[in-house]
Amino acid sequence: MRDPLGTVLIAAMTASCCLAVACRRDGPPVVVLSPVVLDSMNAAFTRSNEHWDELADLNTMERMLGTIRPTQREFLGCLQGEVSRHQVRVDHMVPARDMKQLQLAVTGTCDGVARLVGTWHTHPFRADLQNLPIKERRLSAQDLQTFGSSRLQVTLVMWDRDSVDAALRVPPGDSLVHPASVVIR
Repeated sequence: MRDPLGTVLIAAMTASCCLAVACRRDGPPVVVLSPVVLDSMNAAFTRSNEHWDELADLNTMERMLGTIRPTQREFLGCLQGEVSRHQVRVDHMVPARDMKQLQLAVTGTCDGVARLVGTWHTHPFRADLQNLPIKERRLSAQDLQTFGSSRLQVTLVMWDRDSVDAALRVPPGDSLVHPASVVIR
């Protein structure tokens, strides 16, 4: 007599091994950025972060709201490229249309962008009470929630020049991988 639980366990183990083999054959999930895209992202980050340390005379609330003298502006870009099983290759970037840049938020649209694979945005420095930089080094919970409800394959945040955090959607089932590896080539 066959044990139904044993049959289910063997099937699950076999599926798990097949998935592991597929991942090994395709390699680990990765975002491949072209150097040209990284240079464009660095330039946008530098522009949006240019005056982060010019708020020493403001209190914390005035700094956070950015209503007195907004010095940083987040940036939203549309990533173009191609998707293979566990890899998103990004070879071009364009600014989002209808972008509304605020001190600690950004909106815009990438609708209609050809070969759209994802979006990226900046997390500009904020100054602490000693006028030293505070860096948000990863995608926020809200960033990940927004990405999770989208159909995009990748989302990136740049929190310093050449410093990127990534989340990636991979098969099967479009599961989210965060943090995802980013390579430049």
